[in-house]
Amino acid sequence: MGSAAFCITLRAQLAEDRYGSRAKIMEPQEIEELIRAGFADAEVQVQSDDNTHYGALVVASEFEGKRPLARHQLIYKTLGSLMGNEIHALSINALTPDEWRARQSKD
Repeated sequence: MGSAAFCITLRAQLAEDRYGSRAKIMEPQEIEELIRAGFADAEVQVQSDDNTHYGALVVASEFEGKRPLARHQLIYKTLGSLMGNEIHALSINALTPDEWRARQSKD
């Protein structure tokens, strides 16, 4: 796998906003592609049972040496204006490759 891991929970829903426009439902594969495009050699997996709540795992070298907030900001950057629009909520757990391997060895 790549060098950092993120567990991301995303929530996107089809809903009318205060101006009456409709937000698009995001397919897990779309979110996966957006995140993957933001990181070199990233391993990305996004899952959803309902296309409303998402869970993603991202392993990428860019997170080495970064604090959780900086890791989160890098994910937000890959999703751009979708945050707060099509993607209403985003929960991230970001890990370095060593952290990811440590988690794997516990399983």
